[in-house]
Amino acid sequence: MIQKLLWRGALLMFVLLTCSVRADDNAYRPGPDAMPKQGVPKGVVTKYQWKSAIFPSTVRDYWVYVPAQYDGKTPAALMVFQDGGGFVREKGAFRAPTVFDNLIAAGEMPVTIGLFINPGVVPPAKEGQQGRKNRSYEYDTLSDQYAKFLLEEMIPELEKKYKITKNPDGRGICGNSSGGICAFTVAWERPEAFRKVVSHVGSFTNIRGGHVYPALIRKTDKKPLRVFLQDGKNDVDNLHGNWPLANQQMAKALEFAKYDYKFVFGEGVHSGRHGGAIFPDTMRWIWRDWKGIEL
Repeated sequence: MIQKLLWRGALLMFVLLTCSVRADDNAYRPGPDAMPKQGVPKGVVTKYQWKSAIFPSTVRDYWVYVPAQYDGKTPAALMVFQDGGGFVREKGAFRAPTVFDNLIAAGEMPVTIGLFINPGVVPPAKEGQQGRKNRSYEYDTLSDQYAKFLLEEMIPELEKKYKITKNPDGRGICGNSSGGICAFTVAWERPEAFRKVVSHVGSFTNIRGGHVYPALIRKTDKKPLRVFLQDGKNDVDNLHGNWPLANQQMAKALEFAKYDYKFVFGEGVHSGRHGGAIFPDTMRWIWRDWKGIEL
């Protein structure tokens, strides 16, 4: 009898979860600005690999997007993405290179180079073993280590080929989930280098202490950041915390401290679908005054 009840409970949970995911799938889809448009110049995406000294023994893939309008003389704006492979996929939720193509051509964001970085992996010691993923350590830790990784390793490597603005108002950083809290941490720790933050379903929960941010925002002198948050009421609730509640607390703290912020709260689950569906409008909002920024 007990086994039958447990089985029914598990089945009900599966059905509810499936319905929730399907609702998320149906409600949020990429729009026309995430599709290639006739006559719009297409940027170039190139894949590389990097071995880090700041995160010792790790290896990672990364991609660089260079818009067709980049002339090699004028400094470009910069957007950095955590879990970069998910943002550059042509048929993914975000399709960031295509969105950039369209918005740059329309004059709705500056000529922007995209740096799409995957989290590090420590290669296996022996053949046949799996590598150790370094994602949570890199993304969920509250420190300036990931900011140093960007500013001392990845961006200098990028600058060997391209002119990148030094103006922090011309630099943005974006991520999903743990990549979202990582984006905020980078700007929080180094506002002199990054001032535009985009977080989708951000993990502002107690994975590695991220639940403290709402209190820190309220009690710390305001920093010159522009912050975009997105989450859904069907996001995760687990031993680390409640994602919808954590993002609402973040939004209220930013409001209290009078930050330039926007919070979009929808119906979605812990996925990139909602963030991807609104991604073009998010970029418009985050770069809305770009013509007044001296790159």
